[in-house]
Amino acid sequence: MSEQTPLLKVRDVKVYFPIPKGRDWPWQPMPMLKAVDGVSFDLYPGETLGVVGESGCGKSTLARALIGLVKARSGEITWEGKNLAGLDDKGFHDVRRDIQMIFQDPLASLNPRMTIGDIIAEPLRNYEPGLSSEEVKQRVRQIMDRVGLLPNVINRYPHEFSGGQCQRVGIARALILKPKLIICDEPVSALDVSIQAQVVNLLKELQQEMGLSLVFIAHDLSVVKHISDRVLVMYLGNEAEVATSESLYANPSHPYTQALLSAVPNPDPDLERNKTIQLLEGDLPSPINPPSGCVFRTRCPKAQESCAKNKPELMGVEHHQVACPVVMAG
Repeated sequence: MSEQTPLLKVRDVKVYFPIPKGRDWPWQPMPMLKAVDGVSFDLYPGETLGVVGESGCGKSTLARALIGLVKARSGEITWEGKNLAGLDDKGFHDVRRDIQMIFQDPLASLNPRMTIGDIIAEPLRNYEPGLSSEEVKQRVRQIMDRVGLLPNVINRYPHEFSGGQCQRVGIARALILKPKLIICDEPVSALDVSIQAQVVNLLKELQQEMGLSLVFIAHDLSVVKHISDRVLVMYLGNEAEVATSESLYANPSHPYTQALLSAVPNPDPDLERNKTIQLLEGDLPSPINPPSGCVFRTRCPKAQESCAKNKPELMGVEHHQVACPVVMAG
């Protein structure tokens, strides 16, 4: 991977949201909710980067910043050499042809007043207005067939479909323009387990066929293991650990990653019965007023005095980096 040129480069991206009612007097600085507080990574052609962490860690906000749905306060998001961080909606228009998104709630992400065919065709009408109606219909039917939707449902509405079928519609809509990158924001969390497997396997097949890169966001670490080449672990808007999938699951280094993986069910009943779950003590700190230094230190079993002083940076070898000097020193 290191010999390739990254398709997407993210450097120290921060996304803050102002809290207008969070101050007592008008002259006081407006409090900021630090949803993403300095995240960096590279994504290579054909690669899948899994992004994991508990609810509220900033995964979805990061995804929306990558595609321009929310604005980054600072940092760089470089797509094929072009910095996207300062672009307005008009500037993002051309980029979105190559970067598409699949959303968490499959039904809520589809317009209930439009037929399935119109929903899937909408990107074509925006980006390829010169196509005839017959050409649009042919492209729509081709992609519907590829994602497992029967052609006779083209004139039906979203409420007539199951969650899994609606997510296939969302995948078809994302793929109709033949993008280079798809950002998957917890695309299977609202689906039954058996349907989750179908959707994940479909994404893997499509990735192989089309040479797609994926940013796959999830809180289910077993799903992320199945689809990802590398994994980024986030906690309270910060990076905790970045590693290849094989290295992370075999040897989790950060105490937070260890706690997350200890909660993943094991299919072997003997191993599941004898394993030790590492429970995190205390409550998740507020992103409005996060702890100084390492944001995980208030819940970390290995925390030391020095952890309160400086924000840790990722350290380690290229295929496995950890934002914890205590772990690296040990």
